[in-house]
Amino acid sequence: MSVVIITGSTGLVGSEAVNFFCQKGFDVIGIDNNLRKFFFGEDGSTIWVKNKLIKSNKKFKNFSVDIRNYNNLNKIFKKYSKNISLIIHCAAQPSHDYGKNYPIIDFNVNATGTLNLLELTKKYCAEAPFIFMSTNKVYGDNPNKLKIVEKKTRWELKKSNKYFKGINEQFSIDECTHSFFGVSKTYADLIVQEYGKNIGLKTVSFRGGCITGPNHSGAKLHGFLSYLVKLSLTKKKYSLIGYKGKQVRDNLHSEDLVNCFWEFYKKPRKGEVYNIGGGRFSNCSIIEALNLVESSTNIKIKRELIKVPRVGDHIWYISNLTKFKKHYPNWKQKYNTKKIIEELIESTHFKKNNY
Repeated sequence: MSVVIITGSTGLVGSEAVNFFCQKGFDVIGIDNNLRKFFFGEDGSTIWVKNKLIKSNKKFKNFSVDIRNYNNLNKIFKKYSKNISLIIHCAAQPSHDYGKNYPIIDFNVNATGTLNLLELTKKYCAEAPFIFMSTNKVYGDNPNKLKIVEKKTRWELKKSNKYFKGINEQFSIDECTHSFFGVSKTYADLIVQEYGKNIGLKTVSFRGGCITGPNHSGAKLHGFLSYLVKLSLTKKKYSLIGYKGKQVRDNLHSEDLVNCFWEFYKKPRKGEVYNIGGGRFSNCSIIEALNLVESSTNIKIKRELIKVPRVGDHIWYISNLTKFKKHYPNWKQKYNTKKIIEELIESTHFKKNNY
């Protein structure tokens, strides 16, 4: 028996990973207690995803365990022990706004939860690769210091700018405002690297841009493309928060991301870090995303502009994928932003819920 442990198994990335590794023949152990419902209310609940995963994957089993609880995690790791081939850690508190209002919960989930998992990996399955889903928010608002120019529908860098192709892993994480969420994820990102560099575990931190896909339970505070589509199909208003709605995000489909995980699993490294997102292949501003959804649904979306931006929010962020592509040249992107949005609109989840 070869076991993959996936935290956040009913979330966007976790559920994509569950399906992928079950199809590869692994026994998949999910760890997810639907904290998204606690964070974001009914909109954020992932119960529908869990039910779908259990129905479609005989090799999947989910434990409703909180990653802050070391003793309960220990029981799972002890049970599967040396059969564990891979750990994929996706569970998180993912919202800037929630992190600011509840910093202790935010830190304990994102930082302490990650430390618990690393310690148990070291204790029971030190040869198994450990994949951590980090975030581009480790860079705080430093990307906002870049010289950007205003265009009709987006903020953009000049082609002569050294970061035009995207933010690379050498970009500074210091002397900036991170948001509380960004701080807790930065701790987790760095401790994952440290267990690789110092302890020798096969660890990686993937610093993700905007990750999305059909299993995304988009909510007001997290998952903007999914949430935007949901609002469109329910004919509700969307709030553009700061920067005239022209802030740029790169968008990566969860399927493309999980294929990154697969490449790393086959050829793991120790204490590695990669910026991962849509890159120049798949990116848009908020306004451009609204326009894409409107053109695909023929539904005009009501818009509200809020002038004050979120603390630490990026005006422009595109991931530079050069390092990952150099280390793993077989990886290819399948989805651009337009294709992602079209799939979100057509997904069974949205249709079933009459969005």
